[in-house]
Amino acid sequence: MSYSTSHIAAVTGNDAAIRNDSIIEHILLDSRRIIDPVTSLFFALKGPRRDGHQFIVELYKKGVKNFVVSDESYADTFADANFIFCDDTLETLQQLVVHHRARFNYPVIGITGSNGKTIVKEWLYQLLHENFNIIRSPKSYNSQIGVPLSVWQMNEQHTLGIFEAGISESGEMFRLQKMIKPTIGVLTNIGEAHSEGFNDAEHKFREKISLFKSCKVIIGREIDLEAGREVIEMMGDQIKLVTWGYTETSNVIIKGTDKIGNATFIHLLSGNRNFTIEIPFTDEASVENAITCCCVLLHLEMDTEMIAAGMKNIHPVNMRLELKKGINHCTIINDSYSADLSSLEIALNFLDQQSSNERKTVILSDFLQSSLPDEELYEQVMESLEKHRVTRLIGIGERISTQLMHLTAAAAEKKINVEFYSSTKDYINHFRSSHFKEETILVKGARSFAFEKIVQLFEQKAHQTVLEINLNAIVHNLRQYQKLLKPSTKVMAMVKAFAYGSGGAEIAGILQFHKVDYLGVAYADEGVELRKAGITLPIMVMNPEENAFEAIAEYNLEPEIYSFELLHSFDRFLQQEGLLHYPVHIEIETGMNRLGFSNAQIEKLGDELQKTSSFKIQSIFSHLAASEDPAQDEFTFMQWEKLSIAVVSLEKKIGYTVLKHIANSAAIVRHPALELDMVRLGIGLYGVDSADTNKLNLQTVTTLRSTIAQIKHLKAGDSVSYNRKTIVNKDSVIATIRIGYADGYPRRLGNGIGKIGVKDCWVPVAGTVCMDMIMVDITGIDDVQEGDDVVIFGGSLPVQKIAEWAGTIPYEIMTGISQRVKRVYYEE
Repeated sequence: MSYSTSHIAAVTGNDAAIRNDSIIEHILLDSRRIIDPVTSLFFALKGPRRDGHQFIVELYKKGVKNFVVSDESYADTFADANFIFCDDTLETLQQLVVHHRARFNYPVIGITGSNGKTIVKEWLYQLLHENFNIIRSPKSYNSQIGVPLSVWQMNEQHTLGIFEAGISESGEMFRLQKMIKPTIGVLTNIGEAHSEGFNDAEHKFREKISLFKSCKVIIGREIDLEAGREVIEMMGDQIKLVTWGYTETSNVIIKGTDKIGNATFIHLLSGNRNFTIEIPFTDEASVENAITCCCVLLHLEMDTEMIAAGMKNIHPVNMRLELKKGINHCTIINDSYSADLSSLEIALNFLDQQSSNERKTVILSDFLQSSLPDEELYEQVMESLEKHRVTRLIGIGERISTQLMHLTAAAAEKKINVEFYSSTKDYINHFRSSHFKEETILVKGARSFAFEKIVQLFEQKAHQTVLEINLNAIVHNLRQYQKLLKPSTKVMAMVKAFAYGSGGAEIAGILQFHKVDYLGVAYADEGVELRKAGITLPIMVMNPEENAFEAIAEYNLEPEIYSFELLHSFDRFLQQEGLLHYPVHIEIETGMNRLGFSNAQIEKLGDELQKTSSFKIQSIFSHLAASEDPAQDEFTFMQWEKLSIAVVSLEKKIGYTVLKHIANSAAIVRHPALELDMVRLGIGLYGVDSADTNKLNLQTVTTLRSTIAQIKHLKAGDSVSYNRKTIVNKDSVIATIRIGYADGYPRRLGNGIGKIGVKDCWVPVAGTVCMDMIMVDITGIDDVQEGDDVVIFGGSLPVQKIAEWAGTIPYEIMTGISQRVKRVYYEE
């Protein structure tokens, strides 16, 4: 769906300065998430901490030319851009979405309640997506900003909408209702969360239920809907109630539940139909959410056998709780999303499930979404912690700290150690990693406390020894290869595997400064780190995983698509997120037999790409298997021919041309005809000529250094290291070096196979390589002292030689250097 800027100005009733009427397809609120600047309309929203107007200059430079503003002065600064003027940019956004919603007549399910909205929405999608083409709220987009972003994604191809609505104060649901305008209402439950903005429970119910004034039916718990029947009847007698509960007056009666293993069997009666559904969950919240979903399916006249089959296969919704490995053998549960009693109970249940340690620590912020008095609230918190056998509570915030001061004695009786801090910053200043060991830590706080900073503390890594990286050499090597390319040929610099061990963000920064066109990483987390470090270049992710899709979209990374399974799963994710024309890269299998679509699959692939508007194909590429080997040149050119055939077919199907690339570092030198539109420069950038052509003057980029910890004088017959594999046959001087296989030094180099540089001499490794140490024989070298620097590789001892001794390739040596080895960057 698209609108012109002049049409948008007209339907929202605003004045405008239209210099070049544009077609708008995308609503843009975040300057970091631009997909297509030409068809984006930026709304300069004003928040409590940031004003969207301050990003207009940045967005204009990135190609955005359409803006909705409340400050008209910007229109004079950018004479070729379109501006719509209004008093309230959020209100204008919502007006536009109301107009958009009015164009569609298919059923829309509106979901509200105190808890469970997102889970019910996602489970309904899982249960109904085979029967309907569904548009639904991305993630938990249920706010005054999230709802318009969700509803904007509606189009003629959809046959069902599912949107959730969340409110925290009076008057908010009135605006959400006009945008969602549901025909089927779902009330998950009425609980304590988000109560502080309302006078009482009845007031909150009236506000929430107002979402359903355009509905033909409302589905929910009998205990909630019967209590509010009078309010519902005032909305109109045309509304039908479908209730579930444990009494005979419910439309769907719960006859009982049985929990067996990790499953719950729920026995139901609907009309004269008795049936049972099985769900793979045992907690009460999941049972209630599943029953609510079942009632929706019954209303949609789905057969009970189909309902039972679908319910058995619903899977968890990964919304808020993240499980991570942390420092000192700790396990971290990240729930830095919300803080209320209901979600605390869910998180503590998860803590019980995941905790393999007796020690449990909970880090909590102030509870900002509660109508209870603080004293009563935090007494309930302590009771919950005791029930789940938490051993330590760390409270962060003024309110929780005040209450914990009064509850310290009670906590001691419950065997809960208590600490409290006034703010997140205060806690970080006092943080000591040594205070945590072999325990499970739940980090749970309201978003405003920025607990993600605390989670990062638990993920920190230690470093030792030094890998020196010469940034000048990186630039020099880049220019050596660019001399071989046509001016029009783009360069994708590969910074995967921590930039071949050299440090991704730092290397990417220097490459960005020197205007490479693309970056390539192996996994999404590498790309995320680059974005966090300020890298704005396009980044291709070569091994995207389904659990990283959210990070890929959030940080505007471009995944490689290599299989139909990946194509379909990423397509579903993009539809869930409401993202269109997302940039992706297609890999063709031409002979590596690792990843990619075969030529036999190309026709089907083209058909699949035609069916969806989720993707914008940025490039089609393949990997060469042996471009460095002259004996394999015939095979190399056969790979090129296969790629060319696939490209012709796919470009015909999708209707536009894309970038093509197949050449790696060796092919840039040996096969100029294969440079196509772009080349991928990898190991050569780091000073290794993998084709051994001697046509390039490459410089050493990395030097691995360590120091001598101790020097020992051995007698003939003494042994060195584990297993006594090395016995010295004469009096010898042995130096112990602070590096081992845990740092990436190969164990294969022990017992005289490997050498290191000491005082410009190559000396052999003596004995077996240890985890953190190696020993070398420095007999006969003068003036060697404890603490002296030694060179593991670099300079006159190239990494290629280390790889040769170890029986491997330079890639493995370079990428194997542990993250605990400190990286030092320098420019000469």
